[in-house]
Amino acid sequence: MDINALLAGLPCTCGHPHTCDIQAVYVEPDAMAHLRELCSADRSILIVADENTYRVAGAQTERYLEGRTAARQIFPGSPLLVPNEDAIEAVEAKADGITKIIGIGSGVVQDLCKYVSFNRHIPYYIVATAPSMDGYASSGAAMITGGMKVTYSAHVPAAILADTEIIRNAPMEMIQAGYGDIIGKFSALNDWKLSSTVNGEYFCQQIYDLVYDTLQRTVPLAKALLARDEQSIRTLTEALILVGIAMAFVGTSRPASGSEHHFSHFFEITGILRSKPYLAHGIDVAYATVLTARIRQKILAARFPARCFHMERTEYEQEMHRVFGPIAQSCIDLQDKMGRYGQERAQTYLAHEEEIRAILAECPRPEEIEQILNSIGLSMDAFCSVYSPETLDQALHDAKDLKDRYTVLWMYYDLFGMEALEA
Repeated sequence: MDINALLAGLPCTCGHPHTCDIQAVYVEPDAMAHLRELCSADRSILIVADENTYRVAGAQTERYLEGRTAARQIFPGSPLLVPNEDAIEAVEAKADGITKIIGIGSGVVQDLCKYVSFNRHIPYYIVATAPSMDGYASSGAAMITGGMKVTYSAHVPAAILADTEIIRNAPMEMIQAGYGDIIGKFSALNDWKLSSTVNGEYFCQQIYDLVYDTLQRTVPLAKALLARDEQSIRTLTEALILVGIAMAFVGTSRPASGSEHHFSHFFEITGILRSKPYLAHGIDVAYATVLTARIRQKILAARFPARCFHMERTEYEQEMHRVFGPIAQSCIDLQDKMGRYGQERAQTYLAHEEEIRAILAECPRPEEIEQILNSIGLSMDAFCSVYSPETLDQALHDAKDLKDRYTVLWMYYDLFGMEALEA
């Protein structure tokens, strides 16, 4: 796939301009060599990394910068770096007088650089160290501020550089996470189409097709990825970058993030709040895609009611405080702003029942997704060993409250209320 040709823009009849401000993408051996030319006018560069990512790509990156590094913010390699206020402050403290920020890493490092560079009006590049997530080319910065997972509108990197020798030797869990993030598009795309039908949300068929075709090209790669085949790793990395470009094209994460991501955010946020373990983002997304497929199957087997379930306000607030503790009020305020708890969607579901059922049926069945995940070495048993049945049940009912987006989680709530998925 020619990503750099795609950066020129995508003509479309949907009425939304599809442009992306990334200047260049290099996924190739020794990709960092391009930094000599890209940074030739810079004399004050800030390097952001953690100890692990700097160890695998820091020296090579700085060699091509040829003395232009003015400051470094190298975070500890353990525990996991959290993109919160403390991390933001650490990067901000070294950004004075900087003309360019270069992040070395993947998800969290990328988001920190994106957030600070946008607020400081400083361009940034990302040196990818793993094919682990689809945010390299996106304009959203997924941060944890005020205890909430918040995606801030920021900007895309000016350049993405991925040395195929480095990314093919990333920890296998990170390769599995990248593959899982792509598999999650089965769910995300379905949610986008569902919301377009239920809420009249903007939808672009061409962007949908672009992401879906990328998904279909990635699914057969599992065995080769496990073998760290360089061309397959490159294809996965390009797929992850292309999905990010698709998000930039539509100005939101809709083509790539839906109910499966809401589950993942729930596991991460509640894990941090409760000091409990949680899985890598893309792996959570992969497993959650099985859960959302089960939700779709349960809805397809149900009769659409004349009235939706409605929870009493007092009970709802108690549920929020029980599950989310110190960030409960932020969730309540967000949903009050969106007003979805006050909406009666039953008639909309009935009026569009045939179309809704057809959309839900487009998503692969849960056992099909499980089979895909098994091919990359991911089993639902491993997932269920990390998250208790109570946690999964809470996520089913409350993950939707962390975000402002309509997904199949809202339809499940409307039809079944607080009923367990397997009931």
